[in-house]
Amino acid sequence: MNFLQRHIILLNCLSGSSQILLLQYSYRGCTSQFNPLRSVSPSDLKRGAGGRSSFSGIVCTLFGATGFLGRYVANKLGKIGTQLIIPYRGDSSEVLRLKLVGDLGQVLFQHYNLKDEDSIYKCVKYSNVVINLIGRDWETKNYKFQDVHVEGASRIARIAKKACVDTLIHVSSLNVDPFPIPYMMTGGSSWLISKYDGEAAVLEEFPDAIIFRPSDIYGQEDRFLRYYCSGWRHNHKWMPLYKSGTETEKQPVYVSDVAAGIVAACRDRKCRGKIFQAVGPRRYLLSELVDWFHRLILKADDWGFMRYDLRYDPLFKMRITLLPKLTTGAPLGNLHWERVEREAHSDKVDEKLGTLEDLGVQLTCMEDQVPWELSRTYKAYVYAERELMELIETPLPQTIPIKKKNEFHNLE
Repeated sequence: MNFLQRHIILLNCLSGSSQILLLQYSYRGCTSQFNPLRSVSPSDLKRGAGGRSSFSGIVCTLFGATGFLGRYVANKLGKIGTQLIIPYRGDSSEVLRLKLVGDLGQVLFQHYNLKDEDSIYKCVKYSNVVINLIGRDWETKNYKFQDVHVEGASRIARIAKKACVDTLIHVSSLNVDPFPIPYMMTGGSSWLISKYDGEAAVLEEFPDAIIFRPSDIYGQEDRFLRYYCSGWRHNHKWMPLYKSGTETEKQPVYVSDVAAGIVAACRDRKCRGKIFQAVGPRRYLLSELVDWFHRLILKADDWGFMRYDLRYDPLFKMRITLLPKLTTGAPLGNLHWERVEREAHSDKVDEKLGTLEDLGVQLTCMEDQVPWELSRTYKAYVYAERELMELIETPLPQTIPIKKKNEFHNLE
C-alpha cells in the first residue's frame, strides 16, 4: 500500500440504505472517527488535488452571501473547492459577481424569502453545511429585528434539521445580552436583545449549531472604519462620542480572519455545539482608535479635530433621530440610535469560550491593515503627500493588556 495516498474502505453498507461509513487512511495512520456519508453517489466523494477546481466534499448553503462578511466567506469556501448554493432576494444581477468565487458550475443561486419555509427548504435540501449570516443593522417596515434575528434564524435552523444538514453555523454578535445596560437609549439596545434571543432559538431547533460572536468587523466596505470617518458622524470637524470614548474598550477583528474561522469550523466536527468569539488580537480604548483613524487620514490636531461628550449635544442627537426618517433606504453614514447605542458598549470576552485562535486562525493586527484601508478614500492632502509628508510617521494607538486564558472550555 502506498501510504502517501488516501484510501477509502467501505466498512458498512446495508441493502436499501443510503448511508455508508468511511475510514480514511493516510501516511499518518488512520482516523479515529467514522464519517457517515448521506449517499453512496460518487459525486459526494472528495476529488481533486485541492483548490477551486477540486471538490472538498462540502456542499454549503450560504445565507447572507451578498453582505459584507458573506462575500469573504463565499470566496474562502470557493477557494477550497466547495459547492455553493447562494440564496438571494431581489434581482439576480446583484449576486452574479459571486459566480467568480468558485469553479465553473460550483456556484448556484436560488431565490428565497426568509418568511417562506418552502423556499428555504429548496436552498438547503442538498447541503451538508448551512451558514446563516443574515442580519439587519436597522429595522424596516417589512423586517424588524425580531423577524430577522429570531424568527428567521429559528426557521432556518428548524428546516436545516429537517433536511438532515450535518453542520449549521449561525453568526450572532459579541455583547449579546437579554438585559443590556442602557447608555443612550431607554431599555438598552433592541439589536443586542434580538441577537441573544436568536442564539437561544437556533440552539433550541439545532442543538449542535456552531455560534460565532464577532466584535466590530473592519475591512473593505465595512461599517466600522468608514463609519467613524464619515462626515455624517462628525459635527463639522468634531466627533461626539459617549463620554468622549474614554470609557469604552473595543477589540475589532479583521473580516478575513472571521471568514477563515467560519471555514475552519465547517471542516472540524469537534466544533459542533460550541460558541466562538471572533475578536482581534489587541484591545483599545475607542478614543484611542478614533484619534488614530484621524491621524492616519491627516485630520487630527492641526486640521481641527476634537472629541467631546455626545450626551451634552442636543443638536447632534436631533440629527441621529431625524436622519433615518429622512432617508428611504439605509441611513446616511449608518447613523442611527441603535448604532450609537452599541458603540458605547465595551467588548466583553468570556474566557470560558473559544476564539478564532482555537480554530487555528492567525489574527491580523489593526496596525498592519487599517492604514491601507483608510489611505485610499479618506486621506487629506493626498496631492502633497509625496513632496511634504512622506517621512511623517503616524503614532500608533495605545493598547490595553489582554488577560490570556489558560485553556479552552467546551460549551456546556
